[in-house]
Amino acid sequence: MRLEGKVAFISGGSRGMGAVEAIMFAAEGACVAIGDVREEEAQKVVEQINETGGRAIFLPLDVTREDQWNSAIAATVSEFGKLDILVNNAGIGGTSMIEDTTVEQWDRVMDINAKGVFLGTKAAIPEMRRAGGGSIINISSQLGLVGMDISSPQYQASKGAVRLLTKSTAIQYAKEGIRANSVHPGPVNTPLTELRRGDPEIQRIMLSRIPMGRYGESEEIAYGVLFLASDESSFMTGSELVMDGGWTAQ
Repeated sequence: MRLEGKVAFISGGSRGMGAVEAIMFAAEGACVAIGDVREEEAQKVVEQINETGGRAIFLPLDVTREDQWNSAIAATVSEFGKLDILVNNAGIGGTSMIEDTTVEQWDRVMDINAKGVFLGTKAAIPEMRRAGGGSIINISSQLGLVGMDISSPQYQASKGAVRLLTKSTAIQYAKEGIRANSVHPGPVNTPLTELRRGDPEIQRIMLSRIPMGRYGESEEIAYGVLFLASDESSFMTGSELVMDGGWTAQ
């Protein structure tokens, strides 16, 4: 198994890509801690993993709070003995144009999508150092690489911040065996995109920009995350794994 003996923490693991990542990691031998604000949904994922022979726990986590990050990482290490993998998966979207965006809307998305990744990385590094190294995978977006006219400025800015924070982390901790890479999915069929997928005009525009002509599936992205979590990517750090159906190739 590709993650045998490893311990992973996944933020936002209650549904969508995070839940699929958690289930896939457990099937590949990892012990998994899921941090989320959605306790009921997260517990269902934990139960599914444990009922099929894996090991998983749920930990309450608001990714914008440093104290909760510190508690969640400490509880993970207390339960499983160490931390090898962090997936900063939690995130939210936005739909407003620049002139229509309030300061409150900007701050909320930046706090969750960018500050949350920073706080998770900061909390995880000391434990990865104690473990002799680790892999940090930050979920960005194809809109962390290119702009778009019908996506909110705060979402795009937050995902761009994730990209460069990842590179900074990679450079600062490479000599300690701690790797950091970002994943850049294009549109994916998840609860986060459900509302916009329900708008025929937005759906038409989105599909027109994907050369493959369809949205991605969570499992397709999770396999990329699994690769970055595993030792198969041991010489890869500070890189972007783009999984966008060809969006950014144009």
